[in-house]
Amino acid sequence: MIGIGTAINVAAVLAGGAIGALAGHRLAHRTRDLTTDILGLVTGLSAILSGRAILSSDLISAVGTAWPLFIVLGSLLIGGMIGSLLGIEMRIDSAGEWLKKKFSQESDAGFVPGFISASLVFCIGPLAIMGSFDEALGMGIDKVVLKSVLDFFAAIAFAASLGWGVAASGIAVGLYQGSLTLIGVMLGNILTVAQIDAMTAVGGIMLMGISLRLLKIREIAIGDLLPALFVAPLMVAAITTFS
Repeated sequence: MIGIGTAINVAAVLAGGAIGALAGHRLAHRTRDLTTDILGLVTGLSAILSGRAILSSDLISAVGTAWPLFIVLGSLLIGGMIGSLLGIEMRIDSAGEWLKKKFSQESDAGFVPGFISASLVFCIGPLAIMGSFDEALGMGIDKVVLKSVLDFFAAIAFAASLGWGVAASGIAVGLYQGSLTLIGVMLGNILTVAQIDAMTAVGGIMLMGISLRLLKIREIAIGDLLPALFVAPLMVAAITTFS
């Protein structure tokens, strides 16, 4: 049944977030801070692994050796301008604050940061994109199930430090991956491997920004960069067509 993979993923995030939030208060503050630092470092490693897609043979074969870096840069610049004009980061903040009022206590200062950071980490990445399209195209839910397992344990670690906002990120996961699955059903096998690689490389840069936020090095408006994920395949298509 189409959508079961996304449902499993949402359940995994909710369960992991709940376990982490309920058990997190038993950990010392220093331990919770260390947990957040570890997540920041691991997210940075994930960013590097995703960013390596810029060297993909399929991407280079499609656009040439000179274009991949330009595609990533152009996607981030154009996507960032679109996201900034639309105020996506601000809207995500507002959504987090609304959820905090509905489901959390006023004293839970980590709810919004937890919701934003976890939502972006769980939604950005090759498994979210490829898994959703695989399910839509009848190629199975193996990738989504793998992602669900990873997200479950990551949600426990996140929520132990950042609280119930991590569990609430399951809503964002459902909306994002559900939308990708729906698009895949309607449009079919429309994205090439090169286009997915471009999206993955752009996602890697965005994950690096999340890593910097978790490590408290720099607050980057990653939410405003989200349109870059959709600009990247368009740039690949344009360059492939006209070059």
